[in-house]
Amino acid sequence: MKILLIGYGKMGQTIAALAAERGHEIAGIVDSHATQFKISDFTPGTVDVAIEFTHPDSAFANVTACLRQGIPVVCGSTGWLHHFEEAQALTNELGGSLFYASNYSVGVNLFFHFNEYMAAKMHQFGGYDVAVREIHHTQKIDQPSGTALTTAEAIIRHFPTKTTWRNEPAETPNELAIISERTGDAVGTHIVTYTSAVDLLELKHEAHSREGFASGAILAAEWLPGRVGVFGMKELLDL
Repeated sequence: MKILLIGYGKMGQTIAALAAERGHEIAGIVDSHATQFKISDFTPGTVDVAIEFTHPDSAFANVTACLRQGIPVVCGSTGWLHHFEEAQALTNELGGSLFYASNYSVGVNLFFHFNEYMAAKMHQFGGYDVAVREIHHTQKIDQPSGTALTTAEAIIRHFPTKTTWRNEPAETPNELAIISERTGDAVGTHIVTYTSAVDLLELKHEAHSREGFASGAILAAEWLPGRVGVFGMKELLDL
C-alpha cells in the first residue's frame, strides 16, 4: 500500500519503520515539524490510506481533510472525541471510510473485551467497588487517556451503580475514579481494580513498547480500503 502518514512523532516513526518491514510505502508525511506537505496535496490516486497520530487539537481537522479528499483514514489520536459524531456524520455524508480506536494494540482490545465481561459479573455478585488507574509518559497531553476513557465507559455500561467518572478519587459511590499518572517514558499501563471487604481483583494491561500500537494501526490500514463507513477494533478483530 501507499500510506500517507499524518504526524511524525514517536508513534509515526514507529509506524513508518514497521510499514516498510511489511512492504508498504510511505508515500507522504504531513507533520508541522518534519515536512511542508498538506493533506490537500494528496488524493486517492497518490495514496491508498492515511494513518493519523497527532494531537487532540489537530486530529479532527486532519480527519475531516482526509475524508474531503476521499482518502480512507485510520485515526489513533485521542482527546478529540467531542467531535466524533461530526466525523461520523461527515463520513456517512461523503461515503467515506474512517477507522478509529483509542488504542490499536490487539492486547488492549482483548483487555477491553474482558473488561466488559468482568464489570457485568462483578456487579452481578455485588460487594465490590471499582476504580481505574492509567500510567503514561510525561509527554502525553490528554488526561485521562483515551484507553482509560474507553475502559471507564464500558464499566459504566455494565456496572450500573457507577453512573459517571471523575479524573481523581471518587467523592460519591456513583462516581468511577480514574487516576492518571504521568512518569518518565512509560508506554502505557491500564489497571481496573475491584475491591471488597475480603479480597481484591485486578485486570491489567501493560505495554512494553509502541510496536503493539503501531502494528495494530497498520493492520487497520490494510483492512480499511474498499470499505465504507465508520469502523473500530471490534470489527477488525471480530470481537
